[in-house]
Amino acid sequence: MELLLASLLMVMGQVQTDHPDVSFDQLVQASLDSKNAVVQQASASSNTNGNYLRPVDKKDPQKDAPKVKGVYVTAHSAGGSRLNTLMKLMDDTELNSMVIDIKDDWGYITYDTGNAELAAMETTQKIIPDMPKLISTLQEHQVYPIARIVVFKDTVLAKKHPELSFINPDGTLWGNGKATPDSFVNPYKKEVWDYNIAIAKEAAKAGFKEIQFDYVRFPEGFEKRADTLKYDKDERSRIDAVAEFVKYAREQMAPLGVRVSVDIFGYAASVPAAEGIGQDFEKISENVDVICPMIYPSHYSTGWFGAKVPDAAPYVTINGAIKDTQKKLEPISNIQPIVRPWIQDFTASWVQGYIKYGKHEIEEQIRALKDNGVDEFLLWNAVNTYTPNVDYK
Repeated sequence: MELLLASLLMVMGQVQTDHPDVSFDQLVQASLDSKNAVVQQASASSNTNGNYLRPVDKKDPQKDAPKVKGVYVTAHSAGGSRLNTLMKLMDDTELNSMVIDIKDDWGYITYDTGNAELAAMETTQKIIPDMPKLISTLQEHQVYPIARIVVFKDTVLAKKHPELSFINPDGTLWGNGKATPDSFVNPYKKEVWDYNIAIAKEAAKAGFKEIQFDYVRFPEGFEKRADTLKYDKDERSRIDAVAEFVKYAREQMAPLGVRVSVDIFGYAASVPAAEGIGQDFEKISENVDVICPMIYPSHYSTGWFGAKVPDAAPYVTINGAIKDTQKKLEPISNIQPIVRPWIQDFTASWVQGYIKYGKHEIEEQIRALKDNGVDEFLLWNAVNTYTPNVDYK
């Protein structure tokens, strides 16, 4: 174990999927519960030159990148026959980008990176059989390739190295309450940072133009168990630990000429920052080239933006969410990232009062973005079955 970690640290010095696993309201409640969370109100005054997290010289490494309109693609889709269907979707519409799982929601690296140290970690599943062929195909069809890397939700690494994760009082590995529990690794651990950045560097070498980090946070409800779990930590707040990872990741990736983006809960733009999960919309946005708020209408409940059933009011919900996003970014106007939201191309049948999502509902979301000056977006469908005949303009 020590040998594997030592080799990992050496290389790091070198030059199913359900997107949000809890509802926004659950996290909003956690963030606002004074008994369980420390709330830190983001303000313009906190973002002075004295903020060590703020970048000194922030430049877009890909100024010539297209206006991205993309879809989520699992590794199984990218490595299998479904790729042909998705490529035809790219060819026949205004869509021009794919966000492909390179490290998935379980923690598996999804292709053979050729990196011996990463291979030694035994966290690779060769789901995408031929990465050079995939990249070549994307280039031939002028598809902008984005590598999705799920960072701190990592059951595979947590099981292999519990010292990088969170341990219950009885000595067992912590997992969430799912039937098949997910585990997270510890955002305070530099080894975890470097492991994910090593994967990102390999993705950049493979030909991906942007690295999209997902699950950049502590587990949901962490503030309720932070004092009972065993894990390494220091004097930093959880918010600062997460924001420092993002800053470090961008500094590591910028010399390679790739953009860094981060997925973040959409509600985070509508409420004060929460120490509980360690996500601060403003601090994270300072250190990314692209911010991707997940503003699916299905994940807001009664009353959000004045809608009785936000899922049934796609225009109203997206309009309200994107206005909150833009307001949240006003204090960092000089270093604002590109705003590229995730929107909904699935039917949320678990929501009371839900509606079936099709061409009209997707176009209403896009219209709301356009009315607010946002011309980039990503479509989420967990099984990559996207609605036909949508006008994406």
